[in-house]
This record gives sequence, C-alpha cells and structure tokens, in this order.
Amino acid sequence: MGRKSTLDRLPTEIKAYIQAALATGAQTLDELIADLRERFPAAAGAGVLPSRSAVGRYGQKLDRRLSAIKASTEAAVMISQHAGDDKDARSEALTSLVQTGLMEAFISLQEADDPDVDPAERIAMLSSAAKNIATLTRSSVNLKKFQAEVEASVRAKQLEEQNARLTEVAKAQGMDEAQADFWRRKVLGIG
Repeated sequence: MGRKSTLDRLPTEIKAYIQAALATGAQTLDELIADLRERFPAAAGAGVLPSRSAVGRYGQKLDRRLSAIKASTEAAVMISQHAGDDKDARSEALTSLVQTGLMEAFISLQEADDPDVDPAERIAMLSSAAKNIATLTRSSVNLKKFQAEVEASVRAKQLEEQNARLTEVAKAQGMDEAQADFWRRKVLGIG
C-alpha cells in the first residue's frame, strides 16, 4: 500500500474545506493554495498545509469518486425510467450500487492503518459496517425471493393463457382430448 496522502493527515476542518473547494471546482489549484494560506495562516506557518501536487492528486481521486457516484446515480435513474417495476428491478439496481459502495468502504477501512485511529473506534466502525452489510444482504435475499415469485406467477399466467388458446384451437380444428393433451405436454410442458 502506498504512503498516506498528506490530506488524509490534515485537521478535519482544513480537509473538509479542501474537499468542498475541489468539489465545486470554482478555483484553480494555485488559487486554492493561496486561499488555504490566507484562511489557515497558523497551519501554513507550521508547514501543515499540503503541496500543490498533493492537492492535485487528491483532487483527481475526489473527481474519480464523484464520477462514480454520478454514474451510479445516473444508472439508478435510467433503471427507474426504463425498467418495468413488476420484478422491482430498481430496488435490485440500488441494492447492487449500495453493496458496491459498502464493499469499497469496508476494504478501505480494513486497509486503514492510521495510528491516530483508536482500535476501539475501528472495531466499532467495522461492527457497524458488518451490521449494515447483513441488513443489505437480507434485503437482497428477500428481493430475489420476490422476483422469483413474480416470475413464477407470470409463467403460470402465460401457461394458463396458452392452455386456453390450445383448448380453443383444438376444438376449432376438431382435435380430440388425447391430441390436445399431447400438445399440452410436448409444447407447453403442462402435465
């Protein structure tokens, strides 16, 4: 694992300010560095503020995360607009997106070796993540069960309609019950 970013070691207030500034994109890197020096003179004097290149790398990392969030949101909206809700496909897509995000967060948390993080706090975070993953997994299982029930219901309805049409056509063509039963078993798979 690479060395920890200087931004990850910053005080929360400074890091949050940098994140907000990068997310808005209203300033160039040089303007942001000058703004940081002006806004946090004590940190600038102590040499705590990150370099221009560190802010740039962090900005790229933040852009990738924001792009992933945006893509996930757009995917959920597209699914919502285009997927029929008979099998609750939107919930399945959203569950998948949440599972992906939780997994990434869980992996990051496991890889975190920040000496400033209290082991009890880390255990509490892992416990909370595990609880949320368990809840999400139950939701996913219930969703799959619901989808299977919907598929079975739709299939049963289709077979019922096909059987009714077969019975109607068999009568119109003068087929006896044995011939109609043959077609039910061989073509429709009924009986």
